[in-house]
Amino acid sequence: MGNAISQIYPPKPVFAVEQIPDLAGQIVIVTGGNAGALLSKNAKVYLAARSRPRAEEAIEWLKNETGKEAIFLELDLASFNSIKKATEEFKSKEQELHVLYNNAGVMAPPVELKTAEGYDLQFGTNVLGHFYFTKLLLPALLHTAKNSPLAHGHARIINTSSSAVYIGPRGHIVWDTLGTSEDSDARRKRMGTNVLYAQSKIGNVLFSNELAKQYGDQGIISVSLNPGNLKTELGRHLTRLHIWLLEFILYPASYGALTQLWAGTTPDIEQLNGKFLIPWARIGDAGAFARDEQLAKKLWNWCEEQVKGHSTM
Repeated sequence: MGNAISQIYPPKPVFAVEQIPDLAGQIVIVTGGNAGALLSKNAKVYLAARSRPRAEEAIEWLKNETGKEAIFLELDLASFNSIKKATEEFKSKEQELHVLYNNAGVMAPPVELKTAEGYDLQFGTNVLGHFYFTKLLLPALLHTAKNSPLAHGHARIINTSSSAVYIGPRGHIVWDTLGTSEDSDARRKRMGTNVLYAQSKIGNVLFSNELAKQYGDQGIISVSLNPGNLKTELGRHLTRLHIWLLEFILYPASYGALTQLWAGTTPDIEQLNGKFLIPWARIGDAGAFARDEQLAKKLWNWCEEQVKGHSTM
């Protein structure tokens, strides 16, 4: 209980944007997030998003704020075809990738909504979509860790989870909700959208942990994190009552970037591999399931099976 309360009402941050070192020469991808601090520190930032008009509006705003221009990368994480196209476009322009922020997500949409391939929209976007996106970018990340003098032997993957990991379903992954059959549809309806969201956030942690385990010795640093309770558009599917109640514990969106920026820029990155971070810029504990290596491996294998045949690394 104390762990959860500490994240709802975290202590004053000890990390600030001003502590970020110069990122000149580093190449970064951010899915569905604000890249202002990274641009201001001279990183080359690709803003990966589904909506071109909204992304271009954000890019223009960032340019006015920082004097630097992010690069739009069209990406719909609910479509394997879009994911493959986005990674091919990126790799046609860049050989290196220093930091990948897997930040985009959907929260509590109608249960009936699905990805292009027929998966639950939340798990399909938040977990499977980011798994496939990361898988296709791993060659660039591994190359960077090995060859880029700016990487200092590491490339980073920052996976955004949530405090919802503490309220997920018993057993943590209800496997028969992940399929594309009518039986899976019915099971998801019984579970409800909020629990499905929590399940997807658990999936983020398990994926991150297995990624750290499999590729840590090759220079990949993978962390998952709870960015904090933030005022963002992620809750656009919530009811007015939910939104009103959350107003009492929500922080400005700018706070949420602190933990992610710390993970993506701190020189002391080796200590964070496979960790779960909490507000603001602290190492925390995602619960016993996070230490379940068999569960993490099972999820990894399930994801591999789903994307098999769509591409190779």
